[in-house]
Amino acid sequence: MDQCIQTKRSHDAATVNRWTIEVFISSSREACVLEFRNLYLGQLGMKVVHSFLIALILASSGCGQTPAPQPDRVDDFVQGEMQRQHIPGLSLLVARDGKVLLAKGYGFANVELQVPVKPETVFQSGSVGKQFTATAVMMLVEDGKIKLDDPITHYLTDAPATWKQVTIRELLSHTAGFGDYPKKFNFRKDYTEADELRIVEGIPLAFTPGTKWRYSNLGYVTLGILIHKVTGGFYSDFLQKRIFGPLGMTSTSSISEADIIPNRAAGYRLLKEQLKNQEWVSPTVNTTADGSLYFSILDLAKWDAALYTEKLIKQSSFEQMWTVSRLTNGQSNSGHYGFAWFIQAKRGHRVLDHGGAWQGFETHISRYIDDKLTVVVLSNLADADTGIVADHIADFYLNTGAHSASEP
Repeated sequence: MDQCIQTKRSHDAATVNRWTIEVFISSSREACVLEFRNLYLGQLGMKVVHSFLIALILASSGCGQTPAPQPDRVDDFVQGEMQRQHIPGLSLLVARDGKVLLAKGYGFANVELQVPVKPETVFQSGSVGKQFTATAVMMLVEDGKIKLDDPITHYLTDAPATWKQVTIRELLSHTAGFGDYPKKFNFRKDYTEADELRIVEGIPLAFTPGTKWRYSNLGYVTLGILIHKVTGGFYSDFLQKRIFGPLGMTSTSSISEADIIPNRAAGYRLLKEQLKNQEWVSPTVNTTADGSLYFSILDLAKWDAALYTEKLIKQSSFEQMWTVSRLTNGQSNSGHYGFAWFIQAKRGHRVLDHGGAWQGFETHISRYIDDKLTVVVLSNLADADTGIVADHIADFYLNTGAHSASEP
């Protein structure tokens, strides 16, 4: 392995020697930089410094981590993918063990005003927001206010008789038999929470609860109503009090097009290969618990860091969320879904991930559990494939060799 060492020394008025030692592994085109301050040659001696350098070379493996890719390689891939998919703007976060490695914006947050994306840019969450709803439910479980295996009718007492078999656990894992918004649902109409619940109640269960898996936005809408019922406050207010506020997630909130939101991105869609603004939906439809949030990659970095701790809930509660839920027959559900996370293996790595799509935005978060690597991609184009971007970026940092920057 071709290696070289460069040492740089600078002096200050107090004759303090500051050494910057760079170990370059040319075969991987990476550098690990260590800074030594206040090393007095009279006390330490050059032999000690050189001995340390030799040991560092022999142990050079990216300083204990898989080395980060060249920035140009990441930029070239992201910009190429944006061009291929016609994505106006994109925000990228890469974090390892709760620490930010890369937080960068590409393209435009607002095409009409030519406002560039930056790390502070605020995007809509889509279904990536479901993980906050599920965490809120687990908080209530830890608070002793609800139980995962309680029937939902224990809390929503006027629900249909068929819901007596539906548990909170099944709603979280999409195994309750709930469906999605009906085709005739009017997204431009304002609904009260009671109206929304009546719509959900009016849709027959697709299967006996606990026997199958079927992704359901309406199941999470119902969980938001449950949170309101149990806490006495709107679900997003609970999130603000128990999650966003304590973590310092200052740009994360429920969607409000009426409010002044600093750094808010505009959402877009492609219509006959022409870029158009997102379609308008009513304010109340934009506040449901199935994924109607604003956030930035900087806030999601704080969220990711908190998932390594017990600041929000116990690790045992997170483990329940990150474990594939079982059906009543004891088998894992076909969606490989826990609570608001898909659990799967990608090229030999355990991954928790989820995508989101809403009102001109596509989002994706991937957490490589054993590698402690997180990749978040936020974009402002409906139907953009943010998942493929997240996968490729992860490969660069995992050094799997599964993809190259020139691949689609």
